[in-house]
Amino acid sequence: MTIVKTIPEIRALRRKLSGTVGFVPTMGYLHEGHLALVKQARIENSAVIVSIYVNPTQFGPKEDFAAYPRELDRDLELLREEGVDIVFVPSDDEMYPPEFSSWVDVEKVTERLEGASRPGHFRGVATVVTKLFNIVQPTKAYFGQKDAQQTVVIERMVADLNLGIEIVAVPTVRDRNGLAMSSRNIYLSPGERQAAIILFKALTLARQLSQGGEKDAGKIRQQMSSLIQKEPLAQIDYISIADAETLEELNLIDRPALASLAVRIGKTRLIDNMPLE
Repeated sequence: MTIVKTIPEIRALRRKLSGTVGFVPTMGYLHEGHLALVKQARIENSAVIVSIYVNPTQFGPKEDFAAYPRELDRDLELLREEGVDIVFVPSDDEMYPPEFSSWVDVEKVTERLEGASRPGHFRGVATVVTKLFNIVQPTKAYFGQKDAQQTVVIERMVADLNLGIEIVAVPTVRDRNGLAMSSRNIYLSPGERQAAIILFKALTLARQLSQGGEKDAGKIRQQMSSLIQKEPLAQIDYISIADAETLEELNLIDRPALASLAVRIGKTRLIDNMPLE
């Protein structure tokens, strides 16, 4: 496994690769969810490249950029065990040199959910992912279903800009109790971790109601909200039943839909989602 820190280095290595290249962009502090992306990329491609970069431009001024967990040596060992070929670990100066002033804005699908709660978040995501795609030139790029809106945004961006990269969404990896794997789970105390299961329970309720024939999206949102409010440590940011492609809120579930939510457990903001089949 080769570890590189500069754009010229990774471009030189990329030119030497033949066959398909799978790319997994991450912010590090890897868990089983990240490794599921790496494993699928390893199966489907001749070579696998992973980036580790905590992107400052997708964090708001009051968010946890400085405190975001980082443990590079541990991450590199995990990637080595998975047979990754190249790990790209750039600095802020490498990605955003002085006088950097070009940005990628994806409209419409970024205006809801996380985009509404975290202004500027997807501008930072779209910009850094575009830069990474240009640098790495992958055949396929792998993203987790847990960040469903992010995947929708990236798919829209790739289509609109004719980037020619296949985006692969990998199902959410969960603890045995249903809690979605997330780097931010480290912030949770044991009691908060137990309380956080309420997100999975609310999404499961939404799926059960939908599969049971309930098509009124408003009624499903209300029942999800009532369930979450029974957990004293939980504070709802948003609950959504939306079109799975456009993320527009639905009144009636008459097409593929996505149930998603953001909930604070103590001081930690968690997101999760579940397709309504």
